[in-house]
Amino acid sequence: MINQRQVVDYALQRRALLAEVRSGRVGSYEACDASPYLLRAAKFHGRDGDLPCPICRQEPLTLVSWVYGDELKHVAGSAKTPEELARMAGSFAEFTVYDVEVCRACHWNHLVRSYVLGTGEPASPRRNAGR
Repeated sequence: MINQRQVVDYALQRRALLAEVRSGRVGSYEACDASPYLLRAAKFHGRDGDLPCPICRQEPLTLVSWVYGDELKHVAGSAKTPEELARMAGSFAEFTVYDVEVCRACHWNHLVRSYVLGTGEPASPRRNAGR
């Protein structure tokens, strides 16, 4: 298991949104608004979750991990598999991972958790070639 730091769980926010949908105060069309990019990421980079979709109950949710961080450069904002996250955790000092659950049937999506990965060591300063 990768050493996760600064973990934030969004379960309470998820429960509140589902209660709003079930009560009719929020339409399912508002909660089921996954972008085509998120749906493609779920198809190619996602992993099967343990829970069925709370809206349609047609299929299990898919978990997608998104990475962000200054050190990541062009990789920031992309979806990664667990294997890729493990490799990155040993290569970068610090980056944030956002796990999103998505239903590929009805397009429900919600942020599940966020956490920080990386070596925890400061990045080595770059040498200035002009000196």
